[in-house]
Amino acid sequence: MILLGFDLEEFDLPAEYGINISFEEQLSVSTEGAVAVLDILRSTGVKATFYCTANYAVHRPEVISQIVNEGHEIASHGFFHSAFATEDLLRSKLKLEELSGTQVNGFRMPRMMPVRPDELITAGYSYNSSTNPTWLPGRYNNFSDPRTWYHHHQLLELPASVSPVIRIPLFWLSFHNLPLPLIKWLASATYKKDGYLNLYFHPWEFTDLDQNNKFGLPRYIINNSGISYVDRISRFIRWAQSKGYPFASTRDFVELINAEQHVFSE
Repeated sequence: MILLGFDLEEFDLPAEYGINISFEEQLSVSTEGAVAVLDILRSTGVKATFYCTANYAVHRPEVISQIVNEGHEIASHGFFHSAFATEDLLRSKLKLEELSGTQVNGFRMPRMMPVRPDELITAGYSYNSSTNPTWLPGRYNNFSDPRTWYHHHQLLELPASVSPVIRIPLFWLSFHNLPLPLIKWLASATYKKDGYLNLYFHPWEFTDLDQNNKFGLPRYIINNSGISYVDRISRFIRWAQSKGYPFASTRDFVELINAEQHVFSE
């Protein structure tokens, strides 16, 4: 299976580069991107998982409703994107369940920062997708972490997909900067090795991030954003479908894994 995850958050990334934009504009950029993502998923018949901050969901409940009504999963991305407290694990889960009318099973920490599995279990989550098991200067030093899913007690840990051996990350920045044929080759090799892909993106990537460098973002982020990114992801999905790779929400994948493990244990 291929699992597409979209981190739906307030677009606060420009602040990391010294540019402050209004909260309303943060919401507007993310919402514009979410609409583009939903259009792609609808046109390709794919179901996906949206890891939402409760802060975004509170201010754009109509987007959460649309996501649910179109058959996608809501998971938690914390309460705020740029602030975290342990109590936010449960607070975000409860608020998202209230707004979506669905059970929230999964969690992804903003910026793939570490989060304690025991605290996730206590808050009632069944899976965690907060690890990028690779090495990137100044961001991740997880080369020794497990590359594929594993259980921590009753919590299923689901790292983002990286290629075998040299662990090239198959994440959002790769889709901005690597040639699409290379991405397909890496994805195919990883899928054949692992039996699944866990890919993650952000809806704001599907908007025009260049705009005369309005947001102060580096070239490796704004490269191939907006319409170009919509085209890239759409082409990737249709290529994967032509290869016979099925797509599913993360919730469905986790349920399948847990069911298979239960049968095996018996």
